[in-house]
Amino acid sequence: MPSQPSKELETFDNPRPERDYTIRISIPEFTCLCPKTGQPDFAEMTLEYVPDKQCVELKALKMYIWSFRDEGAFHEAITNETLNDLVAATQPRYMRLTAEFNVRGGIYTTVVADHKADDWTAPNPVTLP
Repeated sequence: MPSQPSKELETFDNPRPERDYTIRISIPEFTCLCPKTGQPDFAEMTLEYVPDKQCVELKALKMYIWSFRDEGAFHEAITNETLNDLVAATQPRYMRLTAEFNVRGGIYTTVVADHKADDWTAPNPVTLP
């Protein structure tokens, strides 16, 4: 098999570092294991970020997400760990990770974690007529 799961997150230079813009990435097939039962947990993750100097490379992100498939983790822990790793790799101006986990025992869980660089201020929203 040519591809393997990996914890290494590759980046590339932001092609427009002078501009605030948002990158949204949907990750509909996240899987990990329940740390209590060992049964699979499934989630749809949405990564949204305003890059600074670096952007995350998508194939590396896919291999990184795949690396959790056989790991046991609580929803809150896995969401925050993933955000921490992505922030460490890219040093964004702003980043939010939303993880919407499928039902487990009749309960749906959504975990939202975000990071904001100390020296960054969000632009004012524009309201169009």
